[in-house]
Amino acid sequence: MEDLRIGVIGLGLRASLARAAHRPGAGAAVTALCDTDPAVLKHQAGVFDAAYVTEDHRRLLERDDLDAVILMTPDDTHERIAIDCLEAGKAVYVEKPLAITVEGCDAILRAARRTGTRLYVGHNMRHMGVVRLMREAIRRGDIGEPKTVWVRHFVSYGGDYYFKDWHADRTRTTGLLLQKAAHDLDVIHWLAGGYTSRVSAFGDLMVYGGLPRREPGTPRPEGWLREYDWPPTARRDLHHVVDVEDVSVMNMRLDNGVIAAYQQCHFTPDYVRNYTVIGTEGRLENFGDGPGDTVKVWNTGPTGYRGDADVTYRVPDAQGGHGGADTEIITEFLRFVREGGATDTSPVAARMSVAAGYQATMSLRDGGTPYDVPALDPELAAYFEAGQTRES
Repeated sequence: MEDLRIGVIGLGLRASLARAAHRPGAGAAVTALCDTDPAVLKHQAGVFDAAYVTEDHRRLLERDDLDAVILMTPDDTHERIAIDCLEAGKAVYVEKPLAITVEGCDAILRAARRTGTRLYVGHNMRHMGVVRLMREAIRRGDIGEPKTVWVRHFVSYGGDYYFKDWHADRTRTTGLLLQKAAHDLDVIHWLAGGYTSRVSAFGDLMVYGGLPRREPGTPRPEGWLREYDWPPTARRDLHHVVDVEDVSVMNMRLDNGVIAAYQQCHFTPDYVRNYTVIGTEGRLENFGDGPGDTVKVWNTGPTGYRGDADVTYRVPDAQGGHGGADTEIITEFLRFVREGGATDTSPVAARMSVAAGYQATMSLRDGGTPYDVPALDPELAAYFEAGQTRES
C-alpha cells in the first residue's frame, strides 16, 4: 500500500495532528507544508522533512502530487481555504469549528457536494474514550431514554489561551460559545441523538475586559504556553482586541425533545468538564477525573445521594493528545480519504454544533432572547447522510 501524500495548511498549536498523520511507510506521509509565518514554516519543514514548503496555500493546492490536506488555520479563514481545497479536488480535514457562521458552514457543505470532494471535520472528542464509553452506556439502555444533558466546562487557562491572541476577537471567532464550545455541543448532540433547534443564552466579559492589553502587532509574551498567570486578575499582555465573553450559560431544546444546558467559565482555578445525562431510567455522569477517569451510572432508587453509584465504568487508558483521540481521528480521516464510507465524525453534525453556538451567541448578545437554529438544506443533509456520494 502506497502512502497517501498529505499537505498541511497551518502549523500552529495543533501541529500535533500533522505529526499524527506523518506515518512514512505505514500509510501516509506529510509531504507539503504551508504557513504564513516563515519561522514556523522553516522549523516544521525540518520536523517533517517535507519536500515542498510555501507561505501561500493556493500554491500548495496547485500541486498534483497531494491526496489530501489537513487545514488548521485560524477559524475565520476556514470557509475560504476549505472551499479552495474542495474546488482543487483535495480531500480536506478541517479542524473544528467548521466555520464561524452558519452561512460559512453551509457554503463549505455546498462546495463539497458541488465538487464531489471528500470533506472531514475534526471533532476529535467523538474519539475520546470517555465520550465513547458514555455513548455506549446510553445506547445499551443503562439509563433508559435520554431526556436531559448538562455540561459544565471549567477552563483554568482560558485567560492565557483564549484572551492573549485572536480568539479574543469576535470577528475571528464569533465567540467562545462557538469556538470553544463546538466540541461539547457536538458531544451533547451525539449523546442525546438529536440536534439543537432552539437556544437561549446569557454571558458577559466579567474579568478580562479591563485587564492590560498589548499594542496591535505585538507578539504574545515568551513562555505563555508554559507560565500561566494566577489569579486571573493578575494576567497581563492580553490581545489588543478583547470582546468575547469569558463566562456564559446556554440552554437548548433539541429536535427530539431533549433539553440540554451548557456552561463555560474562563477564570476557574482548575480545568475540567463535567457531563451529566439523565434518562427515563437513570443518570449517567462523568466528573472529568483525569487518570483513572470513570463514568458512573445510577439506575436504581429512589435514594439519597450514593457516591459509589450502581455501575462504575473505568475509562480505558490511552496514549497521545486528547486521551488518544488525536491519533484515532487522524486514522479515521486517512481511511476515509483512501476508502470513503461512514465515519464517526460528520460534516452535518459539525455544522449543527456551529449553528447552535452561533445562535446562542446571538441570544447572549440580545439579552437572552430565544433564537431558533436554522435547519440545513434537506438536499445537503441527504448528500452527507449517503456518505458524500451522488446518486447514480
